Amino acid sequence: MSSVPTRPVPGAGPVREEDAIDVDAVAGWVRDNARGRYAGDPVLAGTPRVWQFSGGASNLTYLLRYPAPSGEEGSGLDLVLRRPPTGTKPRGAHDMAREHRIQAGLAGVFPYVTEMVGLCTDASVCGSEFYVMRRVEGTILRKDLPPELGLDEAGVRALCLAAVEVLIRLHGVDVGQAGLADLDRGDGYVARQVGGWNERYARALTPGVYPLADVRAWLAENQPPDTAHTLIHNDFRFDNLVLAPDEPTRVAAVLDWEMATVGDPLMDLSGALCYWVQADDDAQRIAFRLQPTPTPGMLTRQEVLDLYLARTGRALPPGGWLFYEVFGLFRLAAIGQQISYRYVHGQTHNPAYARFADMVRYLGERCRHLIAGGMP
Repeated sequence: MSSVPTRPVPGAGPVREEDAIDVDAVAGWVRDNARGRYAGDPVLAGTPRVWQFSGGASNLTYLLRYPAPSGEEGSGLDLVLRRPPTGTKPRGAHDMAREHRIQAGLAGVFPYVTEMVGLCTDASVCGSEFYVMRRVEGTILRKDLPPELGLDEAGVRALCLAAVEVLIRLHGVDVGQAGLADLDRGDGYVARQVGGWNERYARALTPGVYPLADVRAWLAENQPPDTAHTLIHNDFRFDNLVLAPDEPTRVAAVLDWEMATVGDPLMDLSGALCYWVQADDDAQRIAFRLQPTPTPGMLTRQEVLDLYLARTGRALPPGGWLFYEVFGLFRLAAIGQQISYRYVHGQTHNPAYARFADMVRYLGERCRHLIAGGMP
């Protein structure tokens, strides 16, 4: 096993009281149920120290840091546990078994998934289903590019190109070889997405948030047919990528497969670009950004789109990119509103969620601006 880093893991801090887990119960389950090369590993006989990752706003993610066995040095182990949030959950969301299965299936055909250690379907262990995976060491980008990466403008561009190439490679995966062909529900993926997110947004409304009936109606009336069916991640962005510690322009792993499925790859690209804030965006959009995409050297949204189409040979439908742009922003608003709903109703007390209502209102106005013919 690789040695455990002695430095703190960025983004990991004390476990929030509302998200606490029974560490002894989890440790016992991992010890008895770890699979593959981890089965019977003496490191797992110990009790891990547990931290919670602050990044992300959906499933809860914990670091399990196992010490080296007595008398050994430098041979501990870092694992990661994923479980659903507390409170009301959208139907079909936060399916740990599905998320685990997708990554396990991709292991032999897509070299950017981390190694699965085990899936627990017994909710009595820590209050919900969960799965455990190996932690991939490296850098996860947040709002700003860490200066210690030492990337100049050319390096930033190389990183950006590498990230787009990983998405392109994902869309080229043979789903049959990965054992995931049953995720394809056939034609009508775009229509199912429009209808599904329309309903989710409506169910999650809270006081002071726009119903966006006009935007939802426009999406329903202007949806294109499916352009293809490929494996898609559905939440592809920089803070779901791990950059190699020795080569920060190389992607070592892709995280957070909660919404992955088989569907239209242009819808996946729209989901990625809705997070892609660039330097010439308005001040409010820049204020809400979650990624370092305005950094000099990063491609613009249009350049990412042009590169993707050129590399894949895909073509836009007659209506162009407008539908995908609006849908991506609306879906992001719906995701934010689901999280805001949980915060408003006291189902989570994470202070980071307090600003989601403002973000949702902004995204709704952005959708209306685009529909009215404003600049993208």
